[in-house]
Amino acid sequence: MTEAPLDLPTLHGHRLVLRGWRSTDVSTVQEASLDPLIPLLTTVPKTNGAPEALAFIARQHERLRTREGYVFAIADPDDRAVGHIGLFFSAGAGARASIGYWIAASQRRRGYAAEALGILTDWARQHPNLDRLELYVEPWNTGSWRAAERAGYHREGLLRAWERIDGSPRDMYMYARLTAHVPPNE
Repeated sequence: MTEAPLDLPTLHGHRLVLRGWRSTDVSTVQEASLDPLIPLLTTVPKTNGAPEALAFIARQHERLRTREGYVFAIADPDDRAVGHIGLFFSAGAGARASIGYWIAASQRRRGYAAEALGILTDWARQHPNLDRLELYVEPWNTGSWRAAERAGYHREGLLRAWERIDGSPRDMYMYARLTAHVPPNE
């Protein structure tokens, strides 16, 4: 018997809404494809064609069907997608999930990453099958690790040569938060 697809909620914050990706969000994916790092770190295509952007959007819906995780477009008060955030279950690794996010270059430095991370974290901390939420951030990415800290994550350490990016080993800070049902000091 196959498990049912995950049901993606719509999550509301002060300014932002986390919602499913739509075909009308193509321009945000196209902008992200022009970023020097986003296509290296994510499944955003390296080319900015509309078919490639639509394929990215379809992959986000497929992640729900395969129960890989929850993926959201980050939408501003005008319901325009400004970025992406996802919670991905760690296969075979217990009750953990990792979170990844990006903001389109034209929308950065507005606090969107921190707010979106806070919205998703508040929701994910109530998930009954999770004990721990993790983030991995390159040390030079000050904006990203500051967003993590504003959302209540704690830096647990530096993971040396944790991930290869564009063929080179990269160090990553590991940030984590425990979910609401994990007793303190355990």
